[in-house]
Amino acid sequence: MLRKRLIFTLLFSEKNFYISRNFNLQKVGDINWLYSNYNFDNISRFIDELIIIDVSREKRDIDRLCDCVKVLSKKCFLPLSVGGGINNIEKAKKLFKSGADKIVINTGLFYNKEFLNKLSKYAGSQSIVGSADFKSEKNKIVFYTHNGTNFLRISLKDFFKKINKFPIGEILLRSINNDGTGQGLELEFLKKIDKNFTKKIILSGGIGNKDHLLHGYGQKKVDAIATSNLFNFIGDGLFNTRNFLIKKKINLALHEKY
Repeated sequence: MLRKRLIFTLLFSEKNFYISRNFNLQKVGDINWLYSNYNFDNISRFIDELIIIDVSREKRDIDRLCDCVKVLSKKCFLPLSVGGGINNIEKAKKLFKSGADKIVINTGLFYNKEFLNKLSKYAGSQSIVGSADFKSEKNKIVFYTHNGTNFLRISLKDFFKKINKFPIGEILLRSINNDGTGQGLELEFLKKIDKNFTKKIILSGGIGNKDHLLHGYGQKKVDAIATSNLFNFIGDGLFNTRNFLIKKKINLALHEKY
């Protein structure tokens, strides 16, 4: 049985990192701030993967993003998934050379099939993380791309049917409603996913405490949970939370404190 994973998401734009609430960004600092205030060397020992998303509203700078990836890959020994405006194979290759293990594809998932196929042939489907944003509207789930601004005219059933055919290893689903609220994950829609869906699901948006993680991991369809706000787990909080989940029979890897 594959282990569940706890993933930390870093939102990046123009040399700085951000936290998000309902997809509204708030700057927290640059990479030096990250290490001095987040105690990142310590935190990185108690998470399983790192996702870096370039959320720049203006033109994205792939070289600047690559520089960020190079620093993080040298300082923390975690699998790195990187995305945000990656729309051609040249950008993807630059990120892999900079230390990325996987590429996160959002818009290109539905609008750039040629690139998606090229990337799959180059790196393998296991190196591609699909990404989509979703929200609950009038008792139904609707999906978006472009940082939650582009509405996808597709039903929940057809969405997961399409995703299942894409050459990707997993899908990152980010809740617009719950993003940054700390009020828990959106879980109800998982019951409507067809039993034949085979892609791994990473759920994001709403984590505020260890019980939210417990409820999320309790869903069979959830393979991993991602959060961009680890302020809720400062000090020994992350270590203690991980041990709490393991004691509750969640299949996470046991990480030593020292």
